[in-house]
Amino acid sequence: MSEVLDNLRYSEEHEWAQQGEGTTVRVGITDHAQHLLGDIVFVEFPEIGTAITAGDSVGSIESVKTVSELYSPVSGTVTRVNEALEDSPELLNSQPYGEGWIYEVEVEGDYDSATSGLLDAAAYRELVGE
Repeated sequence: MSEVLDNLRYSEEHEWAQQGEGTTVRVGITDHAQHLLGDIVFVEFPEIGTAITAGDSVGSIESVKTVSELYSPVSGTVTRVNEALEDSPELLNSQPYGEGWIYEVEVEGDYDSATSGLLDAAAYRELVGE
């Protein structure tokens, strides 16, 4: 059974969004997604300073099984990437909601507005059948 945290918002593509400082939103992939992917060996990040739109492909995640697109759950400007994943992409498997975060985005407006189109934890659990 995959872990789903109540304090996050989720996309149907299995990314999560977490409220950060001010108008910053942290993004990663869900526990369910990392289980589906298997052992992750490489992460392609969006570039810092890039303006992205919710639903856009912003990078990829490569596992021993497959390569999967990384979609942005929110719109904004990329302000930071998790450089620890360059040397330790397996953090996405071991800590998908902690040290395995992927990037941060500065959003327009507040967190609730930026994530209004995303699923809450209950709806995400229903989506993945948990």
